Amino acid sequence: MRTRALGPFTVSAVGLGAMPLSMGANERPDRDRAVATVHAALDAGVTLVDTADIYAPSWDTMGHNEEIVAEALRSYGDTSHVVVATKGGITRGEGETWGRDGSPAYLRRAVEASLRALDRDVIDLYQWHRPDRWRVYGEVVQTFKDLQDEGKIRAVGISNANVEEIDVALEVLGEGGLASVQNEFSPRFRCSRDTLEHCGEHGVTFLPWSPLGGTGAASKEVGRTYPVFHEIAEARGVSPQQVVLAWELALGDHVVPIPGASRPESISDSARAAELDLTAEELDRIEGQFV
Repeated sequence: MRTRALGPFTVSAVGLGAMPLSMGANERPDRDRAVATVHAALDAGVTLVDTADIYAPSWDTMGHNEEIVAEALRSYGDTSHVVVATKGGITRGEGETWGRDGSPAYLRRAVEASLRALDRDVIDLYQWHRPDRWRVYGEVVQTFKDLQDEGKIRAVGISNANVEEIDVALEVLGEGGLASVQNEFSPRFRCSRDTLEHCGEHGVTFLPWSPLGGTGAASKEVGRTYPVFHEIAEARGVSPQQVVLAWELALGDHVVPIPGASRPESISDSARAAELDLTAEELDRIEGQFV
């Protein structure tokens, strides 16, 4: 598996988005298949697993996904080289009421809960999941820096952020302090292209979430929705999903897609995209479909 930089870490060029193991458009896998999916990712050379505290079947099972990731890592063998990223800042309450809370008190509780769920003394990469628009952005990022200074987290990331918010985080965290930005990006959702490029200019890793267009039918039908991916895949003898991920990887050495998976076969296929080098002509054909 080829590798790329992520803050202080070196990780696989393709990561695993663990959300579908607990929620999403696909049928939720049972515990054994969920653990097997993480194991298949590790077998394929994946060394970045992304989760979040809210990834759970219901409001009262917060931490469900983190616990699955922890169980899978414990039962695999030596996983000291695996980077686990989680997120906090979105709330879920009784009756499935959703909200956002960027207060220091809430984020500190969230970090402690994630440490317990992940069965860790320190979180590798902790990401602000979504902005709390009632609070000053820089002040919330400062809370993340404080948690890092206290040894609770190793690296800080932000998610669902625009260019201005990235710049604020860079100002608060200092040079090299912002490890990553995780935004939605795929053939279907390309409006994060400006943030992707901005990250590259500042040495920040860009983590596309839903890089195949989302879980369920969107990712399965990406080759039909965008025929150029199917055509290149047919010529190369690979899946359209691999071509999509290879295109995203070609957008910059700082890009690390994190495709979601609920089956071992899915992440095994996606991981092979790290070894797929598209030609300049193929990349031009892909870009041409969006003009």
